[in-house]
Amino acid sequence: MQYHTKLREGDIAPYVLLPGDPKRVSVVAGFWDEAHPVADNREHVTYTGVYRGMPISCTSTGMGCPSTAIAMEELARVGARTFLRIGTCGTFQDFIHNGDLIVFDSACRYDGTSRLYAPPEFPAAAHYEVINACVDAARALGLPFHVGATRSSDTFFAGHPAPGSSFNGYWNSSWAHLFEDLRRMNVFGAEMEASIVLVLARLWGLRAGGMAVCLDNLLHVSDGADAFDPQAQLFHSEENIRKLARMGCESLLRLWQADCRRAG
Repeated sequence: MQYHTKLREGDIAPYVLLPGDPKRVSVVAGFWDEAHPVADNREHVTYTGVYRGMPISCTSTGMGCPSTAIAMEELARVGARTFLRIGTCGTFQDFIHNGDLIVFDSACRYDGTSRLYAPPEFPAAAHYEVINACVDAARALGLPFHVGATRSSDTFFAGHPAPGSSFNGYWNSSWAHLFEDLRRMNVFGAEMEASIVLVLARLWGLRAGGMAVCLDNLLHVSDGADAFDPQAQLFHSEENIRKLARMGCESLLRLWQADCRRAG
């Protein structure tokens, strides 16, 4: 039995969706033809089942790269081979709108965990088969989407360009132009987990990718506000989560179908 996730061999399908929030696992599994809860410990909730003939699992990672790395380490040990991160994100680009999906082809490694596995020069790049499957699924579902890089950071309240995001008015001058610099670098997403998912899968010779539904433009919610209030300023919608769950299932389905064709 794995220490944190409480998973054993046989509990997990080779194809695994990775939301952050444990409450989203049951939402994802609600799209399946069969779904069975198999483990629930700490921030890691796992369901395994069948989606349109494909064996599939879904495990929540919790927030941030450290807990995501722990989940992936233990999932790989019990049979996971293809990982797809599904989450929510902000953006730095005006052409990306609330509710749009961003398919990550890569991640800027603004996290600490991945640096303990590989030097910063090592790429956080999605597997091309996963990118293609996500694009095909989005087109088939008729969903607005973009393909590009995300910024994965260990912080949520730090880094905003104006004071008011961190408690007690704390602000660091190095934050003043960070978001604008990321916009200029053509970074699409802003979230907390994709970099470690992409790095670990590449290090281990496995497949991984990621996608997220956009909640808002971080430059807009941080500009001129007295304080950063994510509950009021970020766009929350249960329909967005359901759209993300369906997109994740359909993306993995395309990978499974291609794998079956190759296997004959």
